[in-house]
Amino acid sequence: MNRKTRLELTWIGKDERPKLEPRILIEDPINSHHASEMSEGSIFDNTLIQGDNLLALRAMETDYTGKIKCVFIDPPYNTGSAFEHYNDGVEHSLWLSLMRDRLEILRRLLSEQGSLWITIDDNEAHYLKVLCDEVFGRENFVGNVVWQKRYSRENRVIIGYAHDHILIYAKDASKLRSAFNKLPLEEKQRKVYRNPNSDPRGLWRGVSLAAQGYRPNQMYTITAPNGRFSRSKRGFLSGHHSLRRLISSPTCSKRSSFLRRRMLPQRLRRSKLIIQV
Repeated sequence: MNRKTRLELTWIGKDERPKLEPRILIEDPINSHHASEMSEGSIFDNTLIQGDNLLALRAMETDYTGKIKCVFIDPPYNTGSAFEHYNDGVEHSLWLSLMRDRLEILRRLLSEQGSLWITIDDNEAHYLKVLCDEVFGRENFVGNVVWQKRYSRENRVIIGYAHDHILIYAKDASKLRSAFNKLPLEEKQRKVYRNPNSDPRGLWRGVSLAAQGYRPNQMYTITAPNGRFSRSKRGFLSGHHSLRRLISSPTCSKRSSFLRRRMLPQRLRRSKLIIQV
């Protein structure tokens, strides 16, 4: 039977999958640590699993399927090195199969508002991105956080490897934003918000209405609330009709044609929950 054509990442052995029997987790009292007394608000459901991570994930499915809010993994980067506890230089196709099998279980473990965070470097980052697109769906790709890992010079290669990646995927990206916990604004951030006109909604700051790049439909002249005629060299943030509605609304500053009001956000303190597997 002919397989339906689709866009996908292929590799040798992709159709071969491990046969995993159902697993259970058995507590080892010798390696378990509990508080002598249970106080109000105590949490006793933390678990450290020792063993093969694929088998551990399989065992977690019984109790945690659809319940985990956040997963952070630090897989082998497949750099070709050999370390004491794991091989960081497996054949590329094998690495993809190993990652695929684990990603599929992780997706099943995530709640509908859950997210997966993966650290990786340039050796496999771009293949991993395509693989995650296939497992989670491209629409559930949240972003690629690039972080600088070194500041010294690197003269051994053409361009120095100065950064690594954190790929972020959601079980359902449309539900992730409401699930993010928020941090309170620091005093430095609060200082940019003022209320010179006693706006009843509270503190605010002006935000530029100039566009980031040139588009023909964003190049026009407007009449500001103070009667001035203005034309941005870069164009405006939106089309003419949309901007006229914005200017006539209470959210637009009456002092400048290039500013709108952004109200002080009310943010709550973030609580951190990371399950590492």
